[in-house]
Amino acid sequence: MAAENEPRPAARPSASGPRIREIPVRVVVPNLITVLAVCAGLTGVRFAFEGRFELAVALLLLAALLDFVDGRAARLLKASTKFGAQMDSLADVVNFGVAPALVLYAYLLERAGSIGWIAALLFAIACALRLARFNVMLEDPDQPAWEADYFVGVPAPAGAVLLLLPVYLGFIGVPLGLPAAYAATAYTVAVALLLISRIRVYSGKGPRKNIRRDVVPPAILLVVLYVLLFFNYTWYTLAISSVLYLLLLPVSMRAYAARHRREMQEKAG
Repeated sequence: MAAENEPRPAARPSASGPRIREIPVRVVVPNLITVLAVCAGLTGVRFAFEGRFELAVALLLLAALLDFVDGRAARLLKASTKFGAQMDSLADVVNFGVAPALVLYAYLLERAGSIGWIAALLFAIACALRLARFNVMLEDPDQPAWEADYFVGVPAPAGAVLLLLPVYLGFIGVPLGLPAAYAATAYTVAVALLLISRIRVYSGKGPRKNIRRDVVPPAILLVVLYVLLFFNYTWYTLAISSVLYLLLLPVSMRAYAARHRREMQEKAG
């Protein structure tokens, strides 16, 4: 009989497949946050069809916050994986495409009949296409480094916030009758087109992340002011932010065009 301290032979994989390995908890945490974000987004859809629209939009905002957190958690914990990246993309389709479209449909687009439903579908599909293009462009080795400062098309989270502008207006007391439903339908299609467009939108994610020292105090004050306005006048703040974002898109496009010409001139010179 073999001694107790004698080393045992290594376990062989079974014929049915590879042996299951243990996964570090730090790898699971970002994926768990992603799943919770999907739960928040889909629960928001449920509340929308139950008529609890403010709670529905709050849950969509929570889903957006969790989506922001999961990527940061993955980098902080050094737990980025291909599975997590794919999971995050699928969650974004739900949270920023399907869920906002269904909430807006239940709130207003339903009054426009089939046209409203078509607009909601177009937005959800446009969001999926935009995210697929974003993932493909991440793997482009020929993209200049400076272009990382700009998104191609409106990003999916911003598109979801923009889409819900009619809901914010309704919350602050703007009357939304049948004409507003048709106007919201056209607006939904317009936001869908912005998602899949080729316009360049400043991202703030480029390699240049430092700001001047003298700008730091006013920047902090502006962020604090915005947060205070958000918590005290949530729907007004979101409505004004959406309108300002739309108004600043041409500014971003001109800034990109000017920088592109400058980079081409430097390369040619």
